[in-house]
Amino acid sequence: MITPQTIEQIKSRIDIIDIISDYVKLKKRGSNYLGLCPFHNEKTPSFTVSPSKELYKCFGCGKSGNAITFLMDHDKLSYVESLKWLAARYNIEIEETETSPEQKILAQTADSLYIINNYAKDFFENTLWNNDEGKEIALSYLKERGFRDETIKKFQLGYNPTEKNLLTQSLITHQFNKEL
Repeated sequence: MITPQTIEQIKSRIDIIDIISDYVKLKKRGSNYLGLCPFHNEKTPSFTVSPSKELYKCFGCGKSGNAITFLMDHDKLSYVESLKWLAARYNIEIEETETSPEQKILAQTADSLYIINNYAKDFFENTLWNNDEGKEIALSYLKERGFRDETIKKFQLGYNPTEKNLLTQSLITHQFNKEL
């Protein structure tokens, strides 16, 4: 297990512009940077990176996070793999503590649950925007209440369809562990 001190050292050295610019051509706009989102196809840039906040946000698809979550989402790395990648990038020696088998299982479970939760978020967002039921029930309701598309995307709102177990079926189809 990577020590908390090493994790803090890695986090303090991260330059989000340096990391993301390896994947996205960024142009400076005011205090932020703008580019085409690497998570969906688009012609007009909606992917914004804030160096002062060390965060990114796509106003097209709703993906957001920091440099660590960017690597996790884009390169399909675990949290620990992302930290190790960043440590190598910034020449930081990784100090690790001995982990018990139970700690390893807990860490793997936490990584898996993060990935599943992110998948569920994407599933519900997709259902809201691209499913007839989601559009007719939830999206129309949100718009009646005065929510704009930008607000709905910013807060990553989604819709759980009335047909039971659609998320579970999708998770199984995409080979997620049934036990989790």
